[in-house]
Amino acid sequence: MITAGQVKAARALLGLSQGELAELANLGIATVKRVEVASELRGAATTIWKIRAALESAGIEFIAAEAGRGPGVRLRQG
Repeated sequence: MITAGQVKAARALLGLSQGELAELANLGIATVKRVEVASELRGAATTIWKIRAALESAGIEFIAAEAGRGPGVRLRQG
């Protein structure tokens, strides 16, 4: 599962506005705004999947939390 912080960080790395992410994910801008302000990602699984897929297609790699380190994002190489 991804976090709201990861969504915001990924969008920032790509230099995307909330509106641009909404277009890439085929969602409304209000949905993206709600996802980003949530303390925990909630909502339809398809919504989260669309956001994740859009960001991954744009070059983001999600990093899972492990060994006492929190989750993160990075740009995919290549």
